[in-house]
Amino acid sequence: MSRFALTRLRCKTCAAPLGQDSSLCGECLTKPTPSSLDCCLAAVDYAYPWDDLIARFKFRDEPGLAGMLAERMLAAPAAEDLIAGSDWLVPVPLKPQRLTSRGYNQAWELVKALRARLTHAPPGLADALVRLGDAPDQHSLARDQRLRNLRGAFAAAPQRVAALLGKRVLLVDDVSTTGTTLHSAALALRQAGVARVQGLVIARTPHH
Repeated sequence: MSRFALTRLRCKTCAAPLGQDSSLCGECLTKPTPSSLDCCLAAVDYAYPWDDLIARFKFRDEPGLAGMLAERMLAAPAAEDLIAGSDWLVPVPLKPQRLTSRGYNQAWELVKALRARLTHAPPGLADALVRLGDAPDQHSLARDQRLRNLRGAFAAAPQRVAALLGKRVLLVDDVSTTGTTLHSAALALRQAGVARVQGLVIARTPHH
């Protein structure tokens, strides 16, 4: 599988693949407001064979794939340093009805699998964030709709604000398509007083 996980130059903020020696992609360079994420790391492109494995993990009741996918995340350059430099590992939450129907949050399964493979991993905080409202699922929307869909979609859980204040948080999710979900979740953490927010995902969609 490693032949499908070649190291790529990626945008520091959104993890989109870069074609030139730069730290930011064109979109992040031209955004009117900077991302709430300090950086984002993706292990692979969302393409064969990872897209099928992630779909099985996420939609076909195969949470056991979390271990293999976590190992791929840890194989990404600087991933272990990113984790070690964090105080909390926070999964991007699902909507309550989605969690009920699926039976597990794939992002939390990844957090648990990452922690199981590292000797000195920071603790996970499963309920640090809550989803707000009843917006449609991101994977069903076109790109411009995705960008509008998640404005104000998350909030820090009131009972966790004290634990988050001034801390360094690593947001964990399975796939980043436009970066909107991670940005929205990071913004909610910033508003709760988190000092630094970084992101770690299995895969980034190759094209904006």
